[in-house]
Amino acid sequence: MNAADLGLPVDVPSTALFTDQYELTMLQAALRGGTADRRSVFEVFTRRLPEGRRYGVLAGVGRVLDAVENFRFDPAVLGFLRERGIVDEPTLEWLARYRFTGDIWGYPEGEVYFPGSPVLRVEGSFAECVLLETVILSILNHDSAIAAAASRMSAAAGGRRLIEMGARRTHELAAVAASRAAYVGGFDSTSDLAAGFRYGIPTVGTSAHAFTLLHDSERDAFRAQVESLGRGTTLLVDTYDVAEAVRTAVEVAGPELGAVRIDSGDLLLVAHRVRQQLDELGARDTKIVVTSDLDEYAIASLAAAPVDAYGVGTQLVTGSGHPTCSMVYKLVARASSADLRAPLTPVAKKSLGGKASVGGRKWAARRPDAYGVAEAEVLGTGPVPLELADHQLLVELVKGGDVVAREPLEAARARHIAARAALPMSAMQLSRGEPVLPTEYL
Repeated sequence: MNAADLGLPVDVPSTALFTDQYELTMLQAALRGGTADRRSVFEVFTRRLPEGRRYGVLAGVGRVLDAVENFRFDPAVLGFLRERGIVDEPTLEWLARYRFTGDIWGYPEGEVYFPGSPVLRVEGSFAECVLLETVILSILNHDSAIAAAASRMSAAAGGRRLIEMGARRTHELAAVAASRAAYVGGFDSTSDLAAGFRYGIPTVGTSAHAFTLLHDSERDAFRAQVESLGRGTTLLVDTYDVAEAVRTAVEVAGPELGAVRIDSGDLLLVAHRVRQQLDELGARDTKIVVTSDLDEYAIASLAAAPVDAYGVGTQLVTGSGHPTCSMVYKLVARASSADLRAPLTPVAKKSLGGKASVGGRKWAARRPDAYGVAEAEVLGTGPVPLELADHQLLVELVKGGDVVAREPLEAARARHIAARAALPMSAMQLSRGEPVLPTEYL
């Protein structure tokens, strides 16, 4: 199931104003100057990974495809632009007919990337491509940051289940995107019903401390929950005394109790005590879920604890300290005229301060070693070497304005697991370090 199947129930009618004003003023100047129709190639990449990160995770590709399809200047949007005097009438007339008719290639969603990786390549006229810059970067920078944090947490969890529960810690629509990105990065479920509704992500949730406090006793609260949701429910056991709550939970639900949740205290110590107590009470199959401001480091510290699942909120939806990937959208090649046969000329920004870019329409491949483990991210503008032909990363996403590579979210999630597994083992280290693969230019 994807956004198209569900009719975009939480989206806006048009994505055209999810942009910066200078995109439109550049368009106006290019139309007036006669350069708007020049064939152009833009690439999305990051010059560096966030400090300490060994790899990036591309997420949001499916949302980019939706955004491109919905990039339309309807009468209300055109009226706003006219009222504000943002662009002139000839430009408004051009915008009224706008439809992206170019091609988009990119890394498939869930793939990992490194500095310089051309994760998205947008080709068409300058006019139609330049308008998409801000919305593409907005989606990819946010979603990829969340997916990278989720991937690190997933690696640290070592196969234990992960629940995304950060909706209350971010903007309501950002929460839906964050749930989606977290699922791509390895999380198993979400507490956010909007994300479940739109993307088919499994949803979970039972009760909060307020439900216990509502009742005259903890026993009354547990009994009400079990009678309503069944013995397989998860009972929150740290409202008052944890040991007493665990005892009461098993008395009320029996050994068939699904799980208990711990949301405070020394989780490592408390989890061991709760596991021992549950086993002594005969509830050996009852799971333990821990929450409470977890991040990848806290999850890793609980590796030796008898924990079955982790619930993560704030640190996940804020990218665990890195809420953006610093991706940029740069013109790397353009023709000297609107003639489709005109050759492309590489162009690049030359700048001090680390903001220089590499010109030319690029291909990308990931070279494996003799054991099939990735050893380098290889980029080039000329012919693809024969030995790298079967290891290319870019796939066609949009052809002639039509989306050709929409896929279920499960495919992106599975792809990420496979891509991460093909990296050197040091990629899973949480300690600070350089990107696990070097980027080579041919």
